[in-house]
Amino acid sequence: MPLQLQSPCDLQIHVNGQQTFFLHQKVLSRFSGKLRKLIKQEKKKTQIKNSGIEILDFPGGSEGFELISRFCYNNNNIKITVSNVCLLFCSANFLEMSEKWSSCNLLHQAETFLEGLYYWSWHDIVKSLKSCELFLDYACSCGLIQRLMTSLLAKIAQNSDISTLFRGSEHTKSCSWWFEEMTILPPRMIQEFLRTLGAFGGENNSLLLTRFLLYYIKTSAQGTNNVFSRNEYSGLADTVVYGVVCIGKTAFSCRNLFGVLRIVSGFGISKECRGSLEKLIGGMLDQATLDDILVCGGGGHNGGVYDVNLVMRLIRVFVHQQHTQSVPLLQYHRHDDDKVSMTKLRKVGRLIDKYLREIAPDQSLKISKFLGVAESLPDHARDCFDGVYRAIDIYLESHPALSLEERSRLCRCLNYEKLSLEACKDLAKNPRISPRIAVKALASQSCSTIPTIKDNNSQLVLYKTNKSDHQSSSTSSDHQSLQEEEHEYMRLHLQKMQWRVVELEKICKDMKGQMTKMVKNGTHTKALPRLCRSQYF
Repeated sequence: MPLQLQSPCDLQIHVNGQQTFFLHQKVLSRFSGKLRKLIKQEKKKTQIKNSGIEILDFPGGSEGFELISRFCYNNNNIKITVSNVCLLFCSANFLEMSEKWSSCNLLHQAETFLEGLYYWSWHDIVKSLKSCELFLDYACSCGLIQRLMTSLLAKIAQNSDISTLFRGSEHTKSCSWWFEEMTILPPRMIQEFLRTLGAFGGENNSLLLTRFLLYYIKTSAQGTNNVFSRNEYSGLADTVVYGVVCIGKTAFSCRNLFGVLRIVSGFGISKECRGSLEKLIGGMLDQATLDDILVCGGGGHNGGVYDVNLVMRLIRVFVHQQHTQSVPLLQYHRHDDDKVSMTKLRKVGRLIDKYLREIAPDQSLKISKFLGVAESLPDHARDCFDGVYRAIDIYLESHPALSLEERSRLCRCLNYEKLSLEACKDLAKNPRISPRIAVKALASQSCSTIPTIKDNNSQLVLYKTNKSDHQSSSTSSDHQSLQEEEHEYMRLHLQKMQWRVVELEKICKDMKGQMTKMVKNGTHTKALPRLCRSQYF
């Protein structure tokens, strides 16, 4: 039966600066040893009958203290459930509501209820853990969270192979039934869960726990009611990376690794963890697709649409690893390994050329960043530079305000000798390309097609770089046939060179005439149309 009190309240208790309770000293002192001491101390200080007490850091705040008050005024009787037992236990422990002051006191009742913890359902344990969110520090300090976590692990063990938590397993999907409900818990509580398992931070080597954390973080990132700052997830994000790096290529494909990077990047992972993850991804870059490396950037006036810096770092890692692998052990050169390394390099070269064409239209992409990506690969990573030229053309078309110097600078990443004839012809007709660059490209290709020297009369003659060692054994008829083929070869290529020079001179002349005409008419040079629309690509 509730107490029937006619006397006025003689005690004011201010709880955590949130709310003031007007109560009776006699009622509260009967159950709480701590309140009895505080009231006695306050009376000595103020000598006032109606005293006031300030209580800070009370677990559960005003809600918890209200439950305590109801318990005291209801003759130590209150309904305990899985939803409020943790709050009642921590509040009673804080206020020293033990058997010393009253039989069957609140602390004893809450403890008795918790003794049946191992018979609770999985849902009840998670629900009870969730209720500790507002007083987590105190719940941890009094050992309550540890008890709940131990019971939680027991439930997982009852319904699946507990050993999967501590090692990599190919059957993690069948053990993931508990993932969804755990997402209602705050990040700090998940950290306690991992610490209980000895798998937090660098200690994580479990595939199942790593997959759980990825699911947890991804779900939290997509949640609309998430009240936690992203920094509160940083420890969990680092734990994910440690697990991924530990397990490595055996459990995660290149695409999956990019997925991991996308998930954890927004949660403030440490520099060390980011470097380790990028090193793992960079070593598998030859397995990546264009969609994989199109990672969104930070935006803003300093950042582009895509994270170009990330791609440059991954390329550097890949090139370094390929170079390291190609260095022969004990100075013994392995031809097969070199062949595999070259195949991977060429594959990445084609991928990066596609990437350059994709990022080229970005208005915030600086020339230095474009060149940084294009030049991150060694020259021998590309059989042909047509893809790079196409990316340059797209960049120039998307950035019409570039100066002549900037346009020329952009072309420095081209290897003119590795441009196809069609690409070279397109470059020569391209009004966005400097005529000086066009001449250089045609001249470089001519030299690569026909190795030549000049005689005293400045006439072009064929320079035979590879003389046959077998000519002495050839018949006179074979020798004559070879000479005829060489003469025909020289004649055809001299005609091609002559055609290129004439065509280039005509294009330059037309461009000069167009520019002169537009200057006279007062037209801005930025509006200069293409003399010949590209037929290439």
